[in-house]
Amino acid sequence: MATGKILVAQGGGPTAVINQSLVGVALEARRFGQIGHIYGAHHGVRGIVDEDFVDLTQETSHNLEHVANTPSSALGSTRDKPDEAYCREIFKVLQAHQIGHFFYIGGNDSSDTVRIVSQEARLAHYDLRCVHIPKTIDNDLVGNDHTPGFPSAARFVAQAFAGANLDNAALPGVYVGVVMGRHAGFLTAASALGKKFPDDGPHLIYLPERVFDLNQFLADVKTTYEKYGRCVIAVSEGIHDASGTPITALLAKEMEHDAHGNVQLSGNGALADLLCEEIKSKLKIKRVRGDTFGYLQRSFIGCVSDVDQREAREVGEKAVQFAMWGGRDGSVAIKRTGFYSVDYELLALEDVAGKTRVMEDEFISANGTDVTDAFRLYLRPLLGSGMPDAFRLRHNPVAKVLRK
Repeated sequence: MATGKILVAQGGGPTAVINQSLVGVALEARRFGQIGHIYGAHHGVRGIVDEDFVDLTQETSHNLEHVANTPSSALGSTRDKPDEAYCREIFKVLQAHQIGHFFYIGGNDSSDTVRIVSQEARLAHYDLRCVHIPKTIDNDLVGNDHTPGFPSAARFVAQAFAGANLDNAALPGVYVGVVMGRHAGFLTAASALGKKFPDDGPHLIYLPERVFDLNQFLADVKTTYEKYGRCVIAVSEGIHDASGTPITALLAKEMEHDAHGNVQLSGNGALADLLCEEIKSKLKIKRVRGDTFGYLQRSFIGCVSDVDQREAREVGEKAVQFAMWGGRDGSVAIKRTGFYSVDYELLALEDVAGKTRVMEDEFISANGTDVTDAFRLYLRPLLGSGMPDAFRLRHNPVAKVLRK
């Protein structure tokens, strides 16, 4: 029988609703009499190894509810990607503190960490229940209809492009907005939900699920600009050529690399600047502007989906229920039922850990520069209530006098 102590941690990029999952764990655990202490680790697995814990048992429910509604990771996060040796150190700490239940809120790498720690516990014949709680704005966890954090980020992206489109219509030119997503284009595709009228932008959407050809891109921009007199473009940071090389790396002279050796795609603005320069120099269009959404889309405090909030809370609650009643380790997954409702399942860790979901072909248009109605129907319920709307003046022209 597992002991009465649980430990929860948050890993990877923060989201607008990750604290809902944290609070879901903390409050649901209080319902079980056998749980005596609820610990939180500062800065994810790094905090576990450093034994940097906080006692959430002493938090008031009132303050926890306020924290739940606050974006970003209340416990702090980490980009550490533990290998087996690192996970053995994690397990040693869990064992020393007599932790009986381990909950880790995070994405692909976090699920793999939970898998390895679970394996270490079994090898040591230590009674430890390990549950991964899904989180990522990239929406790239396999086995899930969608992942908490994505809907709120998608809501931000849709609204941001709706606003950029209005700006671009008032002062026509070419606008390039670069959105997060190394391998999966879900978040970039969300830009399409900001469209209302047929000539609204984004007019072109480029996703990492399709090979990016610079010459074809320039031809697409030219055609769109000639048709509308302007062009709004949504681009995933992870677009790449046929060999898989990121376009940023091809166009830039020097590139930063992250802690895992990957080309640094987020937060540097390089791709937007490079694509804008290509458009200016090759197409001779003067008014060309670019933005990199960067970290804005992850934890934007004024733009949160109420559906996302509710489901992020529920995956935390269900994680505790699965741990206490299920008798097995796993990863909580959201499953869609009906037109829009969800249920929750506990998937085997090895079915989720380290795997990456990408956008399904049915969600991407045949020409690869737009999304389909199937994607719009998939995403719209997730964005939540109260999406803002845009209107236009009706065109009632007055007859010219001097320039007939």
